[in-house]
Amino acid sequence: MKQGIHPDNYRPVVFKDMSNGDMFLSRSTAKTNDTVEFEGETYPVVKLEISSSSHPFYTGKSKLVDTAGRVDKFMSRYARSRK
Repeated sequence: MKQGIHPDNYRPVVFKDMSNGDMFLSRSTAKTNDTVEFEGETYPVVKLEISSSSHPFYTGKSKLVDTAGRVDKFMSRYARSRK
C-alpha cells in the first residue's frame, strides 16, 4: 500500500447492522463515539440500519410492500398518460 495517501484517522472500525445484529470489521474514517468488543478487541462502532446481510436484494427475501394502494394508483396514472 502506498504510504501517505490515507487520512490520519483511517483505522479499523466495526460496522453493526441494527436490524439483525450482524457485525463486520473494516477500515474507515467514519467518526463515532461508540465502541464495541469484537473478536476480543475493542473497536469504534458505526451503526447501520441495513447492510448486505439484511437487505432483501442480497438475502433473496424480496417483497413488495404496498401501502394504501400506491402501486395501483401509480399504474392507473401511468396507463392514462400513455394513451
